[in-house]
Amino acid sequence: MVLSLLLGLLLAVAALASFALGARPISPGTLVGYLVGGQVAEADAAVLTQRAVRTLTAGVVGAGLGLAGAGLQGITRNPLGDPGILGINAGAACAVVAGITFFAADSTAVFALWAFIGAVASALAVYALASLGTGGATPIKLALMGAALTAGLGAVTSAIILTNQNTLDNLRRWQIGTVAGASLPDLAVAAPLLALGAIIVLTGAKTINSFALGDDMAASLGENVAARRLVITGGITLLVGTVLALTGPIAFLGLLAPHAMRALAGADYRALLPLSALFGAALLILADTAGRVIAPPQEIQVGVMMVALGVPVFIYLVRRGKAVNL
Repeated sequence: MVLSLLLGLLLAVAALASFALGARPISPGTLVGYLVGGQVAEADAAVLTQRAVRTLTAGVVGAGLGLAGAGLQGITRNPLGDPGILGINAGAACAVVAGITFFAADSTAVFALWAFIGAVASALAVYALASLGTGGATPIKLALMGAALTAGLGAVTSAIILTNQNTLDNLRRWQIGTVAGASLPDLAVAAPLLALGAIIVLTGAKTINSFALGDDMAASLGENVAARRLVITGGITLLVGTVLALTGPIAFLGLLAPHAMRALAGADYRALLPLSALFGAALLILADTAGRVIAPPQEIQVGVMMVALGVPVFIYLVRRGKAVNL
């Protein structure tokens, strides 16, 4: 309970900092006036409205990645699990490249559609391949199939890029990962998908706890292991696919957030899943804000900042023995 309140406070502070800081700083009085619906200068109102959408996007995306990362680590029993483990990122990138090269995709909205299609198709392919043979889609088979498909799709993506310079130029716009380009209509489309994915994963917390005991023990506790793993994987895919469509790939957050929260709250997924979502939201907002203030008026993309901020924290957790085993 205390940790939840502290994370809520961190999220609120991060959001306020995101509103106030940037190439055009906003005074506390102006910010308060805007938030309570008072009179503010037109230029300040325009900046704050833009930052409001950006902050909301970062919060939603960070929560989705934190939740998806925790869920993936649970269902695969893999402490290095993140959204890339099912080939989701590689599938999205390959689909975007195919869209640019063969279907003349040239806008962020079209990139988003291709990214979502590729993410879902890749996850379905990994699960289908892992389900072949005896034992069904076990954690080790999911991880191995995900790694194999990621390598294969990466090779296809590279082959297409090497033959088409225009594809490479367009891919750069999507591949870095940014929350700057999202709009309220984009969020309105994404919100129901993200909400559905979050509900599926959060309601599977008890099942994920049983997976930690092994598939045989989970089955003896009354879980339909194959069906429940498929449903939860579907929820995770929905989260990650929607996030990729909104912002492009943002690395490391899905790995870091669950480890940080596991070190503080333990491995009970009934607490770990929502805490990872809260921490992921706060962390991505802070990373985006830091990227705006380090070298104004230029911005460092949030995908780059997330790695720059996250790697030292993760190294600290490992060196201090805080990266708790699953």
